[in-house]
Amino acid sequence: MSLARSRHVTWVTTPLLTLAFFALWKGYVSAFDVSPFILPPPERVFFALIELLQEDGIGDEILVTLTETLLGFGIAILVGVGLGVVLGKVAWLERTLNPFVVATQVVPKIALVPLFILWFGFGIASKVIISAVLAFFPILTNTLAGIKSIDRSHHDVMTSLNASRWDKFRNLELPSSLPYILTGMEVGIVLATIGAVVGEYLGGSSGLGHLAVETLAAFEVDKLFAVIVLLTLMGFLLYVAVLGLRRVLVPWHESVQRDASEQI
Repeated sequence: MSLARSRHVTWVTTPLLTLAFFALWKGYVSAFDVSPFILPPPERVFFALIELLQEDGIGDEILVTLTETLLGFGIAILVGVGLGVVLGKVAWLERTLNPFVVATQVVPKIALVPLFILWFGFGIASKVIISAVLAFFPILTNTLAGIKSIDRSHHDVMTSLNASRWDKFRNLELPSSLPYILTGMEVGIVLATIGAVVGEYLGGSSGLGHLAVETLAAFEVDKLFAVIVLLTLMGFLLYVAVLGLRRVLVPWHESVQRDASEQI
């Protein structure tokens, strides 16, 4: 099967699989007479989602979660890329700091959430920091891998041309490591969204995570599912937006070229 034909097939199979999922969901609820307080049927979730989107203030709740996610993601990019570049260029510093960086990541992040809330309060600051902490590590590790993957001979060529450190970084190191950085960002945006929602869930007064807690406390299970769907859609759109950066920043990369050839 050609690449182009394979791509066209996905436009058929993906909707069919989605419909099959909802059909199985509906069939299971009906066949086993599942209580809507445990698992509401898909049509109730759909109507609850429509009602949720029509409520006053839902836009503010979405904006809060989106702001926390993007701010945390932005901090993770700045710190992760900056530290990754430095560690990739200074071998002794990488060997020194790597155990500490890894140690901070193996600690369960959920256990740190109450501490962040205690230190930074119930406002937006704690949620942004939680989001940044979760997104930081994949961006750092991929940036480090990108810097270290550059062929030594390319550095030698730049040195023979009397290129400055800034010229080497701008013309060689940054373009060569961008595909790796973008891969880390694709993972990071998902984790940043999770971090913001978890922070709202455990210690928030606004946002979609807090709204999920409120609907659960009110036993509005169909509305809770609607909030989950809304969070899923927001996270998916953010991921697609970051994924689209590849076409803008690294149009020459193999992954972009392959996707372009599949569209032909």
